Amino acid sequence: MLAAALALPPLLRASGARALARTGPAYSYYVVGDPQATRTAATAPALMLVGGGDWDYAAFRWFAARAGHGRIVVLRASGEGQAGEEIYHQVGGVASVETIVFHDRSASSDPRVLAILRRADGIFLAGGDQANYVRYWKDSPVADALDAHVRAGRPLGGTSAGLAILGGTAYGAMDGGSIDSAAALADPAGPAVTLVTGFLHLPRMAHVVTDTHFSVRDRLGRLIAFVAKAQQADPHAVGLGVDEGAALCVEADGTARLHTPPGGHAWLVQPQAPAVLRPGQPLDWSGVRITGIGPDGAIDLDTLRVTRPAFTGVARVAAGRLIDAPTPG
Repeated sequence: MLAAALALPPLLRASGARALARTGPAYSYYVVGDPQATRTAATAPALMLVGGGDWDYAAFRWFAARAGHGRIVVLRASGEGQAGEEIYHQVGGVASVETIVFHDRSASSDPRVLAILRRADGIFLAGGDQANYVRYWKDSPVADALDAHVRAGRPLGGTSAGLAILGGTAYGAMDGGSIDSAAALADPAGPAVTLVTGFLHLPRMAHVVTDTHFSVRDRLGRLIAFVAKAQQADPHAVGLGVDEGAALCVEADGTARLHTPPGGHAWLVQPQAPAVLRPGQPLDWSGVRITGIGPDGAIDLDTLRVTRPAFTGVARVAAGRLIDAPTPG
């Protein structure tokens, strides 16, 4: 039975050929390359935090190298196998890319899915709706497998919704929408700010709340609101936003550098004092330090020290309105 669970149909072994095996209503499976091939180098612990939008191929090649140029597995809950095709053909330098598209929570207990995850040299969480990721993966064998993958010293990455769930506290978008900054600051304690804890257990991300598509969607205010709410359970909570098109690449020692098109940044949000939340009331909060990380700087996720910051300043929120926030340039 174990051999059968681990076996792949011959169709899915053809190097360079894309195939789809719909193994049931719970998930779809795509593959490109040869998933039976072995990696050509050792894996290394790494995190790739991608803000969404177009990919920076240099960042993905960095990820492929940390995966030993071996087997990459893409997880998602919508779409098909296009991301795997892009990694294999445009990024290059990997033996294969397998994509599992989840349609139902039951797939998170499927022995074949879990066998694929155990063999993965690198795992990448694609974009989509993070509410589905919470519904399908939280408190499931898939979440356990992702934690085990990181503990084994293998790289993990995520973009957009896939990045949203990498923080120790995650914005789950569980109310069916995606809250904007104005609404989040107007009632950060309210039911629309749906934060999720205990999803994944990544040591350097334990106190981090992530956000994505950051500047283009004006999300600094909502990340501040997320941190304010997260702080009620975790007094050490900080925020980390990543601009669209940018990728923050975290090495084994915790230092991270940004790959980005011109003008892109990562944004570190650090409270200088505890927030006081009142249900149904707008946020008032003074002393929120904002630090920008650009391609010429770096951040140490162990200490949160930023070298050569692109910009820095202290913002405040008054009656739900963000004031004195620093900006790039």
